[in-house]
Amino acid sequence: MKIATYNVNGVNGRLAVLLRWLEEASPDVVCLQELKAPDTRFPVRELEAAGYGAIWHGQKSWNGVAILSKDKEPILTRRGLPGDPDDSHSRYIEAAIDGMVIGCLYLPNGNPAPGPKFEYKLRWLSRLNTYAAELLDLNVPVILAGDYNVIATERDVYKPERWVDDALFRIEVRDAYRQLVEQGWADALRDLHPQARIYTFWDYFRNAYGRNAGLRLDHFLLSPAVAKRLRRADVDKEVRGWEHTSDHAPVWIELSDN
Repeated sequence: MKIATYNVNGVNGRLAVLLRWLEEASPDVVCLQELKAPDTRFPVRELEAAGYGAIWHGQKSWNGVAILSKDKEPILTRRGLPGDPDDSHSRYIEAAIDGMVIGCLYLPNGNPAPGPKFEYKLRWLSRLNTYAAELLDLNVPVILAGDYNVIATERDVYKPERWVDDALFRIEVRDAYRQLVEQGWADALRDLHPQARIYTFWDYFRNAYGRNAGLRLDHFLLSPAVAKRLRRADVDKEVRGWEHTSDHAPVWIELSDN
């Protein structure tokens, strides 16, 4: 089973890129982030024509998350991260697919830091940690995939010294991510490639992709029941080089059947 996560940076504006990648990569499940479209503008017909059922949680111009499933409809289990009923951002959606709970998330960027946006990011991470612990307590297979907007370690950024004060890399954010993983989650890419420099995002500016000046922001966290099935994990880096593409590349894992 192949499961992917992809920050599309505008699902309608980059729909041709998404459809091309779906045809070439043929993932079974896809978590999408940064739809930048309200619910009524989600391209459900085009995705159905490509063979994917979908659930989505949109927002005009910003944010937005979706889960796609090949040849079937995902079963919606949650829309929105619990813990703050006043949070209007569309950043979390969850589905049951093939006996697994799959959460798709898009964490706040948090810049400039310090400031209100950074404080919101820390609160969001705290809510995620609380809810992730509840999911682990269910003792069911769970995947939390998406754009975490967290540079977890120095191996996940091309020049760590330039990012020390950035909200993606500040110690408070890295500590929160570490505490999340230490609940019992497996960081799929890092577990399979412990020493590699792996990037999933390259800025549009200063020829970042050509220089491979990237960041690893897109993560798969797997509960123990899923982690034991993990066989492969990688990044479709070449997609970042396509015309009119997102600044992120798709990330994927492959699981054994049991």
